[in-house]
Amino acid sequence: MHDCPAVALLSTISNRWVSLTMCTLGSFGEPMRYSHVSREIPGVSQKMLTQTLRMLERDGMVQRTVTPTVPVRVDYELTPLGKGLYGLLAQVRDWAADKTDEVDGARAHYDTQKTGKVTH
Repeated sequence: MHDCPAVALLSTISNRWVSLTMCTLGSFGEPMRYSHVSREIPGVSQKMLTQTLRMLERDGMVQRTVTPTVPVRVDYELTPLGKGLYGLLAQVRDWAADKTDEVDGARAHYDTQKTGKVTH
């Protein structure tokens, strides 16, 4: 099971930066410059974003378009394959946004049961 290609792909797409990058590109729904993508993802380093975009391009999720202008313009957008994944990730993102309070309550209840202390 560990050698299953689907498990390897699932490991890749469940990466934090992959999810955030895919959701950023999908939310805007149009080609985005690197600097714009970077501004939309809090805490991502230049190195990590570059690695993530390259990996997504290699996997067929992102298309990179270079326009020979001065300076050179590079845009990123989701491919049809990437749009399919974005649809699923957006559902998970929306679920997380809807359930944050419920999960926080469950965590507080669990912590109280385990430690006897109320946490926030």
